[in-house]
This record gives sequence, structure tokens and C-alpha cells, in this order.
Amino acid sequence: MLQQDKADDYVVATGVTTTVREMCRIAFEHVGLMYQDHLVVDPEFFRPAEVEVLLGDPSKAKRVLGWSASTPLQTLIQMMVDADLTRVAKE
Repeated sequence: MLQQDKADDYVVATGVTTTVREMCRIAFEHVGLMYQDHLVVDPEFFRPAEVEVLLGDPSKAKRVLGWSASTPLQTLIQMMVDADLTRVAKE
């Protein structure tokens, strides 16, 4: 993106959809916890006009840059959890 002659917008996404609940399940499971024991769903924070599916379309990044996601979602979430644990351990 930074090496392009002209600045432009790109969507960097896996092209895979998931739910926040599923992301929580993966993250908590990675550290040996059951997300249901820690996650509280508060309807106050639901969007007034909730969309059914949120899905990033990386086709322009693929077409123009030759970029495509190579890290599976589960692995990415586990990497994020590990990075947070490392950061917290240093504090």
C-alpha cells in the first residue's frame, strides 16, 4: 500500500465472517477458560439497526496489490491473545 504511486483505500480482511461470541470462545479457550464464565452480554450495547453479517471484502487489495490473508482467523486471535499476555506480563 505504501509503495503505490497514488494513495488509495484498501480493505485488509480475511473475507471470512464470524461473531464476537465465536472470537471470544477462541480467545478464552486459548488460555484454558470457558468464555461463558466471563462474558456478559448487555443488550444496552446492541446497535439500534444491527446488521446480520459484517464481512470485509479484500478483493481490491488482492487485485491491485496481490495481497491475500495467509493467517487463519483462529491463529490470528491466538496471536493477539499471546501479545496481550506478553504485554501485561511486562507491566
